[in-house]
Amino acid sequence: MARSIRIPRPELSADQNQDIRFAAAQMSGAKRRAFQAEMTLKYCAGNARLAKTIFGWCLETVKVGLAEKRTGMICYGAQSAYSGRARWEDKHPEVAAVLVEIAEAQAQQDPTFKTTLAYTRLTAAAALQALGERGFSDEQLPSAGTMGQVLNRLGYRLRKVVKAKPVKKIKQTDAIFENIKKKTPQQPQRAP
Repeated sequence: MARSIRIPRPELSADQNQDIRFAAAQMSGAKRRAFQAEMTLKYCAGNARLAKTIFGWCLETVKVGLAEKRTGMICYGAQSAYSGRARWEDKHPEVAAVLVEIAEAQAQQDPTFKTTLAYTRLTAAAALQALGERGFSDEQLPSAGTMGQVLNRLGYRLRKVVKAKPVKKIKQTDAIFENIKKKTPQQPQRAP
């Protein structure tokens, strides 16, 4: 018959207990598990169940933290790899390839050449319309807002591009036009 070993409860004041709980709540992942394992070893003689009772921590989390401390290996979750929604361009690569082709036709290099960004005057609505004209169904196409995000992710910044700025008027401009008028013979206006 196995005897149960009674582990004495730690002598912690309510404030100390609350401080330890608060400290653990401010951490996440491996840091939290390492802290919980340390406190469990220090105050609960390494007993995860007692740590659950005293501190209110998840039993499995404390066990994983103790195992990480014992082995020196950190356990990583795979939530980020398998959670969330797949990007539109990952779900529809053939449509995304056509979108890149359409955007490239409308793209311009940054006039200052300081960045590698390509600016396009193509709007999200125009991109959706162009893809629809190429025969893609509405089920394959995202909303206009998502299309704008897709274009940004693909490296196209949706922005109006000024083709050329007019030259500022200089003092000699009026003189130049007067000189042109003198050299060009005026044709008499015809009566209707």
